Amino acid sequence: MNKFRTFTPTPSSKPQSDWKTIAVFLPYVWVYKWRVSFALLFLIFAKVAGMGVPIILKELIDRLSEELAHPDALLVLPVGLLLAYGALRLAGTLFTEFRELLFVRVTQRAIRTVALQVFRHLHALSLRFHLDRQTGGITQDIERGTRSILALITFTLFNIFPTLVEIVLVLGYLALHYDIWFTVIAAGALAAYVVYTVVVTNWRTGYRRLMNELNSRAHTRAVDSLINYETVKYFSNEEHEAASYDVNLQHYESAAIKSQYALSVLNIGQALIVATAVTLMLWHATSGVVARTMSLGDLVLVNAFMIQLYIPLNFLGVIYREIRQSLADMERMFQLLDQNREVTDAPDAAELKVDGAEIRFSRVDFSYEAARQILFDIDFTIPAGTVTALVGHSGSGKSTISRLLYRFYDVTGGAITIDGQDLRDVTQASLRREIGIVPQDTVLFNDTIEYNIAYGRPGATTAEIVSAAKAAYIHDFIESLPDGYSTIVGERGLKLSGGEKQRVAIARMVLKNPAVLVFDEATSALDTHAEQVIQAQLKEIAKNRTTLMIAHRLSTIVDADQILVLDRGRIIESGTHQELFDAGGAYYHMWVQQQARFDEEADTAE
Repeated sequence: MNKFRTFTPTPSSKPQSDWKTIAVFLPYVWVYKWRVSFALLFLIFAKVAGMGVPIILKELIDRLSEELAHPDALLVLPVGLLLAYGALRLAGTLFTEFRELLFVRVTQRAIRTVALQVFRHLHALSLRFHLDRQTGGITQDIERGTRSILALITFTLFNIFPTLVEIVLVLGYLALHYDIWFTVIAAGALAAYVVYTVVVTNWRTGYRRLMNELNSRAHTRAVDSLINYETVKYFSNEEHEAASYDVNLQHYESAAIKSQYALSVLNIGQALIVATAVTLMLWHATSGVVARTMSLGDLVLVNAFMIQLYIPLNFLGVIYREIRQSLADMERMFQLLDQNREVTDAPDAAELKVDGAEIRFSRVDFSYEAARQILFDIDFTIPAGTVTALVGHSGSGKSTISRLLYRFYDVTGGAITIDGQDLRDVTQASLRREIGIVPQDTVLFNDTIEYNIAYGRPGATTAEIVSAAKAAYIHDFIESLPDGYSTIVGERGLKLSGGEKQRVAIARMVLKNPAVLVFDEATSALDTHAEQVIQAQLKEIAKNRTTLMIAHRLSTIVDADQILVLDRGRIIESGTHQELFDAGGAYYHMWVQQQARFDEEADTAE
């Protein structure tokens, strides 16, 4: 068995058509169709001005050649031609800059719109997607995809299109004013160049796709390892992580070397085609001068035209490669938009209207996977303003019930209602505004304590944040820190202890002030004294609110109005603490076992 988590380079899933990717992207640009149209118009003006420069240069040389051919003639400075030459040079630059100024908003707005849409879509996807996803790979896909938008627009509209315009203008001028062989040589070289570039670049694009996949895998591996820094240190597995990361880098290195080989083949072939065409054109032009069918100005003009064609032809291969690479990068980003949301608002979804917040689970079934059902016929009611506790062994389905209440998933069967409103018939935003949760594993943003508390209600005043911190009994601790509320908590809140993080989560929930509270083992990371203090405060917070408590320590839920005992996804007992204790069933045995364990731990401590 392979000791490392690695990626084996295999052909990726069949990529979608480049035209499909372009079709997905075009609407983001077409919003600014007038800007695009004027930008393209300025682009054509710039190319026409550039085309005029060698023509003026030809006329200038021919005029001077004629005058020099008659030694007795008075040489006249062709001021008009010189001014026209300078004006055309300036016009080309001005039109190019006008084009850039018009198009910069289109490019940047398209990048912003696409990135924001992908970001929002990722947040709209179900919890199932985010449990399966690899953060490092996704962020790489988004970064490369948005960067490729700029590259695609730049290369297609500012390189391919003007190159086509220039080719048409040059070939047209050559066909109208010179021997047909000039046009044949130029057109033949162009055709050969384009065909060769497309064939070889398509071959090389396969390596590019593989490099993208391998790069994402290596990046994901690195991010995953750094996020789990403490675990790596606990087991002294720094070398193991480095070796695993290096395996992915080796695969990337191999693909990159093959890609470079393909690039060298492409560049050599392109250079050979261009060199042959330039040599033939100059040979034919020189022969025309010798035969006196062409002037020196014509020779200079043909040479200037070949230089103008050579430059875009030389970059055509690079441009085509970049376009194909950009499309490959954008394809991966747009594939994120194709991910099914799974949990979506109904077309006629209404705002949740809370009147007491009575919660009803009506014969709810749920499966994460079709072959593995988690909840079976869950049926209970939490009356408005009361506390219901869920207890049971690990894996019995307690946290799944809270996730269904939050509508991270939709039920497989049955229904969940709040004040008679089916959760599937109300908007997710209005539902989640009315629910506050203190999770067992609190994850904080790598920002200040103030920011993390204020996250419960962005825009809250400093006084409100402090009041919430006091309610969670964390204000004094925060004030004792050198930076107070401006203290940075670190990645995922690692600079704070488990108990401190949970108090921040409680303060955040207090600030949100929801109608429904969910405590998912909210005091599991606290010591006994802190737990007692927080429990007393939670009781105050829960007054007049509908509360669902998921508990491991049974001592924390003895005052609950209703206790539900879960086992393997079913409710096997329900009642108050005293009723369940007196019944002598599963709850009673859980209580006795837990008390015995606590007594044993106390004796050991003494």
